[in-house]
Amino acid sequence: MDVIKGNQADGNQLDAKQIDELIRNNVVLTTTDKLLGWFRSRSIFTVTFGLACCAIEMLNTSSAKFDFARFGYEVFRGSPRQADLMIVAGTITKKMQPLIARLYEQMAEPKWVMCMGSCAISGGPFTDSYNVVPGADTFLPVDVYVPGCPPRPEALIYGFLTLREKIWHPNKITGNVARLRDIGKAY
Repeated sequence: MDVIKGNQADGNQLDAKQIDELIRNNVVLTTTDKLLGWFRSRSIFTVTFGLACCAIEMLNTSSAKFDFARFGYEVFRGSPRQADLMIVAGTITKKMQPLIARLYEQMAEPKWVMCMGSCAISGGPFTDSYNVVPGADTFLPVDVYVPGCPPRPEALIYGFLTLREKIWHPNKITGNVARLRDIGKAY
């Protein structure tokens, strides 16, 4: 690494082009929001919470075959106060709805929600039942949906990578959603 000095050893000064090259090669410029977004997107702690068969696939994702740890997401927390992501995996009944909402409220900000499986997204095959909630988005702000019955571990990994992009580039994702809304209004 070169040090920028007013005079070189031979008496010549650095010109503006040399100074720009030194700065470009040795200085990293960013904002605090971008840096914190990068940190948050790579250290997601998930609350351990499974309601049905999708929870088995969620736990299978952290096995050696799928190696969930390579992304840094293998830490499942037992307390919502230590987690920043809730994966709602399985059928949500009306009896469980207030408990899920309470766990969500106990999580610290910033917090995210991922719906895993068709039961959590829309009620699944049990949607006509009197005691099944027709999707977690009726009472929680869902960030990422992972469809399937049950979804494969690869789909959950893709959901985590999508959430990583949403955390790291929130304006980019919001812009894409607005663009898709505009396209939908055209039809």
